[in-house]
Amino acid sequence: MKNPLPLRRKAAALVVAVAAIAVATALLKSGSGQPAHRNPPQGSGSASNAPAAEATVDLEPGQLNGIKIEPVGTYPFPVEKTAVGSITFVDDLSVQVFPPNQGKIIKTFVELGDEVQKGQPLYTIDSPDLIQAESTLIGAAGTFELTSKELARAKDLYGTNGVSERELEQATSEQQAAEGALKAARDAVRVFGKTETEIDQLVATRKIDPALVVRSPVTGEVTSYNAPPGLLVQPGTPPAPFSVADVSLKWMLANVAESDSPMFRPGQPVQARVMAFPGRVFTGSISKIYAAVDPNTHRATVRSEIADPKHELRPGMLASFVIRVQDPVESVAIPMTGVVRNGDGTMAAWVTADRHRFLQRIIKVGLQTDGRYQVLEGLHQGELAATDGAIFLSNMLQAPPTD
Repeated sequence: MKNPLPLRRKAAALVVAVAAIAVATALLKSGSGQPAHRNPPQGSGSASNAPAAEATVDLEPGQLNGIKIEPVGTYPFPVEKTAVGSITFVDDLSVQVFPPNQGKIIKTFVELGDEVQKGQPLYTIDSPDLIQAESTLIGAAGTFELTSKELARAKDLYGTNGVSERELEQATSEQQAAEGALKAARDAVRVFGKTETEIDQLVATRKIDPALVVRSPVTGEVTSYNAPPGLLVQPGTPPAPFSVADVSLKWMLANVAESDSPMFRPGQPVQARVMAFPGRVFTGSISKIYAAVDPNTHRATVRSEIADPKHELRPGMLASFVIRVQDPVESVAIPMTGVVRNGDGTMAAWVTADRHRFLQRIIKVGLQTDGRYQVLEGLHQGELAATDGAIFLSNMLQAPPTD
């Protein structure tokens, strides 16, 4: 029998040789300078299996038609806060129209929602006080007329038919007293809203007019009505028969988070939108920040004044507010069409140096306005980036590689 030792030595030598060839091949590949990702076939558009933050996609010229490439620039982003609130009348411009004296409503001349001018009649009341004042006026007018005639007669007879100087002085005094009483009576009737023409008519006809006309003290819109005929009304006793408000200006009350309240200042611009007018923007400014904070919701109330010349806003309307709390911030920006949200929640953009190979870059975004994102991290001004077609590139990244 032959010795098997030479055969074993030959087998061991063969194993060592195969191992050496494998090691040499690995070293050759690692030092060859080829990229770590697998190159896709020419024009395939497929991507590497590298980590997402460093993934690349190669495109042919024909595939660039759907990609828009621009240098990364800056854009002014307004620093704004949003809130929800409601529309209401301006209390400072709303007047409750009470009668100057007690009485029963006789007639009304306007309805809820009517526009009225300053001095326009709203309603009339049957006022006992007015009747008394007019009676006093008629009596004073008669006394003044009588004393004036007596004075004229005394002047004519003085020194000729035995009218003494004392009698003339007495007639003069009585006439002057009657004149003062007539003036006071006219003033008393004027307090009830009677015009000079109406007072003259009253004196001339000696006929009492019991209807006290209550007029609007301001120009505006009738915002409340509580004046059925026959209702007894009194000065200062609510509810007022009518309320009139200047509705060309509205208040908008927004509820803002307690943590945001220090950012608001009177005079800051406000934009508001209501469901009744989609696409419309009503502008104004903050007029007051209320001091109290709701202990249940931890929200503060911010009041804004909004111009409404066409009287389109109605009290109670729900409104959304955008309040600019500071000047715009100039920052690196990219269109929203150039950003894709990844499955893990990160935001990504695509940058390129040669308009052929695109590198996915994870970015951090901040403010949004006019279809742009503010880029806080990940992009630099002047870099070439895909500003449209980012979704296409991300889809190419997900495409399976082909041999």
